[in-house]
Amino acid sequence: MASKRTKVLATLIVMVVAAISGCGGGGNALAPQFQPQVANVPDNSPFQTTGVTNVTQTLQYTWSNSGLLASINHSSAVTAGTATLTIKDATNTQVYSGALASSGTVMTNPSGAAGNWTIIVTLTNVSGTLNFRVQKA
Repeated sequence: MASKRTKVLATLIVMVVAAISGCGGGGNALAPQFQPQVANVPDNSPFQTTGVTNVTQTLQYTWSNSGLLASINHSSAVTAGTATLTIKDATNTQVYSGALASSGTVMTNPSGAAGNWTIIVTLTNVSGTLNFRVQKA
């Protein structure tokens, strides 16, 4: 009997985890209807998505940067909510954080350590178009 209870409990846990995952609270991909385009190649990582509507989610990507600096070019049009881009170097030191609502090109500061960097996109009730590129500088 204990085996049957264990199976039922395991099934319920899987169902709850699946339901929570479907709520858009995390994960590394936006829903397909937002046409996400992420190319993660060494020294160059563009990100673009359109028609985002009321999304709250944190996306995290690992990006290989063989340099010590990166340039960030943004051209997003956030019409509601807040979208923040945070970048950490290979030692997990934050080298950049800024809103995606603005356009322009900025540099990471301070310089970081070469290797696998982390790109974090934090969206809170965001609507609009998100577009940025992180490149080795």
